[in-house]
Order: sequence, then structure tokens, then C-alpha cells
Amino acid sequence: METYLECLPCFVRQALEAVALTTDIPAIQEQVLKQVFSELGRIDLGGTPPVMGQKIHKIVRDAAGVKDAYIKVKEQCNTLGRKMYPELKKRIIESESPFETAVRLAIAGNIIDFGVKSHSEVIDIEGAIERAIVADLGDVVAEFETAVGAANKILYIADNAGETFFDKLLLERMPCEKVTYAVRGGPIINDALIADAEEAGITELVRVIDNGSDAPGTVLEQCSKEFRGAFDAADLVISKGQGNYETLSSIDKDIFFLLKAKCPVIARHIGCAAGTTLLFRKRPITVTKD
Repeated sequence: METYLECLPCFVRQALEAVALTTDIPAIQEQVLKQVFSELGRIDLGGTPPVMGQKIHKIVRDAAGVKDAYIKVKEQCNTLGRKMYPELKKRIIESESPFETAVRLAIAGNIIDFGVKSHSEVIDIEGAIERAIVADLGDVVAEFETAVGAANKILYIADNAGETFFDKLLLERMPCEKVTYAVRGGPIINDALIADAEEAGITELVRVIDNGSDAPGTVLEQCSKEFRGAFDAADLVISKGQGNYETLSSIDKDIFFLLKAKCPVIARHIGCAAGTTLLFRKRPITVTKD
């Protein structure tokens, strides 16, 4: 990954937003922002945005004495997902290619991301769905379906609350007995936790674990032994969202990335336009022995 100097305005916006969500006391808001700006002055700009975001949100939580600044926002996200789920499931059942439609809808759900946009912005989920339905994904959907069918153990790494309902649509088209669904290990922005997976009914479909970390991505060195075991044992990993892409794109593993490239920095790294609907595979490096 490249240097993330361009991400600094996003971190400042996240800090301002999180402070406003946790307290309306000016003295505490000022204290938090001073700590955040101080941390930004020391931060390693060669690191990944999820690690930087993790530090900033910890400052906010500790200073404000609030465990989960986005809990009400996540409730709204889950309400949105729950409301849309029945009609989207019907759309899948009635489509000519149910698996492909489920994949496209799962990607569309990735627009529910307040690490990139403000929680006060209107989510154009309908527009995201229609764009995902017609997006040119090439032959990779068929490749993905084949890989899912051939895998013995699948690890599906979630991203955001609300998006979990969109994930459920895809999980219902997969061999659930082979799947482990992983969420974050602690509150961070609007990322999904165990409670959000339960809310979506995913715990009734597949095994669900948390990764033991509150980074808005998958920082393997921070993850729990249980998650690392599931990651190592999986012969196929499904990664949702930008934060997981940022932290897993350099890992030597068979991974399918499903996301919307919402950030110009990430879009440039992938080699696409911002806003692109993406499904692509990163194959492990095969070492040939003499």
C-alpha cells in the first residue's frame, strides 16, 4: 500500500463526527480533538488507514468515556437492511442467475460505510443496487461460484452493520456448513459486531466469530487465535469492503474481494475509477519446487 497522506482529511472528519456523537460538552470535544491532532502528528503515514483509524477512534472513546459512539447509527443501518431484505430476496429468487444477483447485491450493500462518508449523508442504496446489477464484472462471478463450490472451508469477513443483511442474501446461496462469518472484535465506526450478525439472522445460518480486534479492517497481527486459526484453515476467503482490502491485499492467500471503491486513494491503488463495483480475486503465490 502507498502512503496515505490524502486520507488525513477523512480521519479529521471521522474524529469530528465521533466527538459530536459522543458528547455535546465543548471542553471534552476540544480535549479530544487536541489529542487526535497530536496523534496525527506522530502517525506513520506508511501504515494502513484501518490502523490509523483505530488509534483515532480509541482516543475519542477514551476521552468521552463512551464504548460505542456509533451504536445508534448502527441501529439505523440495521433497520435499513432489515427493511430491504425481503424484497431483495424476492429479486434474487426471481432472477435468471440467483447466485450472481446475490453477489451483486452483497457488493451494493458495501455503500453503507460511515468510515468513508458522514453518517448524516443520505445513502443512495437504491442507486447502488441498480449500478451493481448492471456493472461489468466479467467472468469473475462464474469463477467465484466455482471456487465457492470447490472450497472445503470458507471464511467470509464482514464489513459494516446493515450490510450484514446483504451478506445474508449471498450466504443463503452458499454451502453454509462450510462457512465461517467473521465480524470485528470491538466497536469501531459502524463496522459489524456479533450483535449485528445476530440481528441479521446470520448466526442461524453459519458459524459466526469475531476477529478479536477493533481495527476497521483485518490486521492479522492483532487478531485472536480463533480468527487466525479460521483464516489459516480456510482454503477460500471472501473479503468485504475497503478496510479489509487495505489490510489483506498483500497477504498470500486465495481471496475474493467484494467492495465498492469509494475512496479515490483505494480506487487508484486497485486501478479503477472511484465508485466502481468490484469483485476480483487475489490468488496465492505458488512456489514451484525443483
